Amino acid sequence: MSLSNEQMVEIYTTMVKIRMFEENVSELFAAGKIPGFVHLYIGEEAVASGVCACLNKDDYITSTHRGHGHLIAKGGDLQLMMAELFGRSTGYCKGKGGSMHIADVELGILGANGIVGGGPPLATGAAIACEHDQKQAVSVCFFGDGASNQGTTHEAMNLAACWKLPVVFVNENNLYGISCCTDKSTCVADLADRAASYDIPGVVVDGNDVVAVYEAATEAIARARKGDGPSWIECKTYRHHGHFEGDPCTYRTDDELQEWKAKDPLPRMEAKLIDNKVLSADEVEGIKAKVKEELEKAISFAESSPMADPADLLEDVYTV
Repeated sequence: MSLSNEQMVEIYTTMVKIRMFEENVSELFAAGKIPGFVHLYIGEEAVASGVCACLNKDDYITSTHRGHGHLIAKGGDLQLMMAELFGRSTGYCKGKGGSMHIADVELGILGANGIVGGGPPLATGAAIACEHDQKQAVSVCFFGDGASNQGTTHEAMNLAACWKLPVVFVNENNLYGISCCTDKSTCVADLADRAASYDIPGVVVDGNDVVAVYEAATEAIARARKGDGPSWIECKTYRHHGHFEGDPCTYRTDDELQEWKAKDPLPRMEAKLIDNKVLSADEVEGIKAKVKEELEKAISFAESSPMADPADLLEDVYTV
């Protein structure tokens, strides 16, 4: 599967956007400007960027508590995202959802989700809707290694397989469910081996290689669109920061962290683009400068927006 130069630059730009957004969020959270918890996607940018590059606006995604990267890759507005993290009324959810519940239904973003394993049933439901409406759309479910052990995930996969629904389950295996390593929580080295239980394809890819992710996603999404049912893509990756900002990370070694940082997806993609003469080093810096400017505007927009009004607490609430 070959990518055009234009596609590669677009995917790389998305990765830079995610990385720089998260770096800014880390600093803003440490400065006390962002309330609540944040779970950062730094180190995993290739997964969301590679998968969402294969999707159309009409396609759906469900996310996780670590969802900023998914939203950006699907086309989320940085200003509305930043305002939501700041708890401002101009945010995606009017400041009431925060980091773990951002959604943009118009873009097919069915929301980040604070419940581990909460996304698979939603993604499967969206796939049923696609079939019912006779749309050629697909649903993509991003979920972590921790969620791979949840009953909700396997119930959703079983139903999706039985009904051959147009859904792709993208497993972001960053080795840790909070502080529990997968070698202690699962009895298989490759989580995607479990796909055999549902008679669906299970593919393992280097989740830090955005081209490998794109190729696997392209095949799985095409399969779903044809009506051949779901797939499980396991992306082996690693989060550079803790489970949440402030996590002391006493459960992993510095050697392990440095080993994975050496496989950082951004420098790998940069090197590929420069070596293949798709971009020059100056053009790479130009992309970063443009993204920096976008983020400065997003932060300014968030800081100048009004706080969410407690009087609006029950507005837009459909069930209590």
